Amino acid sequence: MMPVLRCVWEEWADRSFGMPAYETEGAAGADLRANLAPEERDAGVMLAVMQRKIIATGLRVAIPPGFEMQIRPRSGLSLKHGISLPNTPGTIDSDYRGPLGVLLVNFGAEPYRISHGDRIAQIIIAPVVQARFDLVRVLDDTARGTGGFGSTGLK
Repeated sequence: MMPVLRCVWEEWADRSFGMPAYETEGAAGADLRANLAPEERDAGVMLAVMQRKIIATGLRVAIPPGFEMQIRPRSGLSLKHGISLPNTPGTIDSDYRGPLGVLLVNFGAEPYRISHGDRIAQIIIAPVVQARFDLVRVLDDTARGTGGFGSTGLK
């Protein structure tokens, strides 16, 4: 069954960009666009090196129970300009109804301008399984045991 996200526009949003969209038939992620406030649209938003900023999308969403929205970086922006998400993937819970913003960071060597309508991130809709937490006295043994970071041979 395909989950359906209910979306509403913010009053000030530019609706001409449409809803998030899958750019190809096999795309896992739908692109999100910067939908800047009217006073920011002409100049865009400058993201200085190592600066973090929430970029508006102009949307609010209702995600069905049992699902989450993951916000992930766009690989082209990351490769070409060092633009990423500091908390990747960002998670939007099914009970959140506030503005949908994208927290971007500039890991690049130069300031980067985000223009009105730019594709800034992608969203993945994923099922959520909530666990029950049981306190026990002892954990079972495994071949890996207590080996942590790098213990599987990665260097």
